[in-house]
Amino acid sequence: MASLLGITLGITFGTCFLTGLVSHFMQHPPNWLSWPARPVWLYRVTQGLHVTTGLASVPLLLVKLWTVYPRLWEWPPVRSVAHALERLTIVPLITGSIFQLATGIANIAQWYRFHFFFTVTHYWVAWITIGALVVHIAAKLTTVRANVGRRRHERIPGTAVSAALERTAGGQDLEEQGNLGNGRDGAPPTGGLTRRGLAVATGTAAAVIVVTTAGQAVPALAPLDLLAPRRPDLGPQRLPVNRTARAARVAAVARDPGYRLEVVGTRRVGYNLAQLHALPSHTVRLPITCVEGWSADATWHGPRLRDLLDAALIPVDATVRVESLEARGGYRASEVRPAHARDPLTLLATGLNGADLELDHGYPARLIAPDRPGVLQTKWVHRVVML
Repeated sequence: MASLLGITLGITFGTCFLTGLVSHFMQHPPNWLSWPARPVWLYRVTQGLHVTTGLASVPLLLVKLWTVYPRLWEWPPVRSVAHALERLTIVPLITGSIFQLATGIANIAQWYRFHFFFTVTHYWVAWITIGALVVHIAAKLTTVRANVGRRRHERIPGTAVSAALERTAGGQDLEEQGNLGNGRDGAPPTGGLTRRGLAVATGTAAAVIVVTTAGQAVPALAPLDLLAPRRPDLGPQRLPVNRTARAARVAAVARDPGYRLEVVGTRRVGYNLAQLHALPSHTVRLPITCVEGWSADATWHGPRLRDLLDAALIPVDATVRVESLEARGGYRASEVRPAHARDPLTLLATGLNGADLELDHGYPARLIAPDRPGVLQTKWVHRVVML
């Protein structure tokens, strides 16, 4: 049971790690990496999978720790070099796992009681945790093979797996003896839940979490979205809001009748509100996906970003910075590389779902581009600058 839980956790943690790398490098791309603008749903899938598998890992990790924690106090603490290696990985693996899941849940709930920048910290602790996991798997590989492949190999004398089984108590690996007991079919000597029953209960808990939270990213499951922190269809103009104009302290300046949009390239071009709305408008259907895992489809309208760049004589291979009226904040500006800046679906949107933008959605103008994290879809835009 402990080995099967370990395998399952390895899959969910591996999925979280890989999809987390996608999210991190989309938000903080190195100079040599340029993410494509298509398919438009790529980030929606990767980030939805990241959050959903992370949530599903919670019952798996809790049960895994429950099954093995008596082994943490065994004596002697070190029996061999391999055992010492396994022991060295336990502290960063357990603490890193708990930290990642706890802070990840706090992040999707927007409950920031910790005094560190979540994105960077989550990224580096992920590397520590996955590194400890890889070393732990290497140290426990023989044990895992012995337990998972027992019925297939235990009657073949002379095999490595058979030898491993002979080193365990009565053919059962010591790891399995924690809280699971030694009775027939895994039943504890004192009665209670069998291994099979525990496996079913754990799998059911993980499945319930997946079904009742995946609806924030998968439209077909939206009616079952009972435990997710967000409903993608709730909010002004049928779209959720993460950061309000009041929280960003832009409510007054965004409503200023003297607002001007400035595009700075080889030449400087300015637009007041009337001129901005008089530009050729295009309508696109794009999802907006936030790092918290929720995503929603919406219809946006406004001028194409590439048309504004052309008017300022900005070269087609140039990167631009889109700046918000927000005075401070880690995401008050975002860089837009050519793949997105020149995509015909990328707009400086002035309207949403058939109406002018609400203030909390970025009025008077916001960036909307395909396959891009929500934190980089800059709101309350007042300046676009060639870099």
